[in-house]
Amino acid sequence: MSSYLNSAKKQFEYYKSLGDKTFAQLNEELFFWHPNQENNSIAIIVKHIAGNMLSRWTNFLTEDGEKEWRHRDQEFINSFETKEEVIAYWNEGWSCLFTAINPLTEDDLERIIYIRNQGHSVTEAINRQLCHYSYHVGQIVFLGKIILDNNWNTLSVAKGKSKEYNQEKFSKEKLRKHFTDDL
Repeated sequence: MSSYLNSAKKQFEYYKSLGDKTFAQLNEELFFWHPNQENNSIAIIVKHIAGNMLSRWTNFLTEDGEKEWRHRDQEFINSFETKEEVIAYWNEGWSCLFTAINPLTEDDLERIIYIRNQGHSVTEAINRQLCHYSYHVGQIVFLGKIILDNNWNTLSVAKGKSKEYNQEKFSKEKLRKHFTDDL
C-alpha cells in the first residue's frame, strides 16, 4: 500500500504539471477564452478544480469534504482578472491537496471520511479526486491545444513520433520506476 500512496502522489503531481505546462504556453487573454456561453474557459475550470480541492482536502480526515463555506455554483462564474490570479488559486488548491496527502500512511488508507455524508475509505476518496482532477486537467489541455492550434507544444508523445519514442524506451534496460520520473 505504500506504493499506492507514492503512486497517487506522483499522479497528482503529473496532472498538476500538465496544467502548469499548458498555462506556460498561454497569454493572459487566452485563460479567459471560451468557445461559447455554455462552455468554460480555462480560468473557470481552474476555479472549479481549486474550489473543489480546498473543500475536499481542508481537514480531510475530520470534516465532510463538501464544506458549508463552499459555493460550487459560484465556481462557474469568473471572478479573476489576471493570469496570475488564476495560477495563484490553482497553486493554493494543489498546496491544500499535498498538505493533506503527504502525511498519510498505510494505516490511514482504510479510514472512513465523508463527502456529502457519503462514506469513503481514504483510498476511495483519493481515487475519486484523482479521477475528477484528471478529467478537468484534460479539459484544460484540450482547450490549450484548440486555442494555440499549430503553436501548441505537445505534452505527450508527438503525433507521428510513437515509433521513435518506443525505440528509445526499449533501448534501455528494464527497471521499476514511475512513468513520471523521466518527465
